Amino acid sequence: MIIKKSREQIEGIRRAGRIVAEIIASMAEYVKPGITTAELQDVAKSVFEKYDAKSAFLGYRPGRNMPAYPAYVCISVNDEIVHGIPGNRRITSSDLVSVDVGVRYNGFVGDAAATYVMPDTSPNAKRLAWITYQALHRGISAAKDGGKVSDISAAVQNFVEGNGYSVVRDLVGHGVGIQLHEDPQVPNFVDYRNDAPLQTGMTIAIEPMVCEMDYRTITAADGWTVKTADGGLSAHFEHSIAIIGDRQDILTLLPDGREPYVPPEIL
Repeated sequence: MIIKKSREQIEGIRRAGRIVAEIIASMAEYVKPGITTAELQDVAKSVFEKYDAKSAFLGYRPGRNMPAYPAYVCISVNDEIVHGIPGNRRITSSDLVSVDVGVRYNGFVGDAAATYVMPDTSPNAKRLAWITYQALHRGISAAKDGGKVSDISAAVQNFVEGNGYSVVRDLVGHGVGIQLHEDPQVPNFVDYRNDAPLQTGMTIAIEPMVCEMDYRTITAADGWTVKTADGGLSAHFEHSIAIIGDRQDILTLLPDGREPYVPPEIL
């Protein structure tokens, strides 16, 4: 069931989303060659504690046969698409580092993601991150009252594939706000079988996960980390938004309206 939100509920989601944005921005300041992914998570934990907010991911179990997610945030490197578990891995100067952050705050949930580009990352990796970021905003722009989820999907897929990359099929965006995962599903590829109308008051997380080569995935032995099957690079950007008529209200921005992280522009 799709849950349309009141103006007051949207503002509650925005408050959670601003904490998400602060966490992503704070990690962007600290991520550098030599830091471990566990140390990067500690930066996020300090922001959770500052607001007495809860991680929407810690302890999350999507199914009976799945282990509970053991960390506050997801940190995925290079060929890891999403759900990477922070640990002792040290970031190098040539890495792409994707972070996914979900916050529960005063009964509402915000969810966003970004891929940090390290200083010696290859030109293709930098381009991959920039194209993924641009695909996110094309998807956001397509979200309008009276449209359909497939409008968002087409905007993302056409842009990504037109630039020579592929979009993951096994993982999709979703409704968000009261729960972490709500209806409808928001694929980054056109799938008319699960299409849904878009209406004012809907709050959704749009999150292109883009692969350098093939879109097929595998799951690591930890039961969580999703990786590209061919070892190619991946990038991930996400915002939670509200649909208000023919405009989109991004709920995971910093209080001054800035994005928490923007990758280097590649023309």
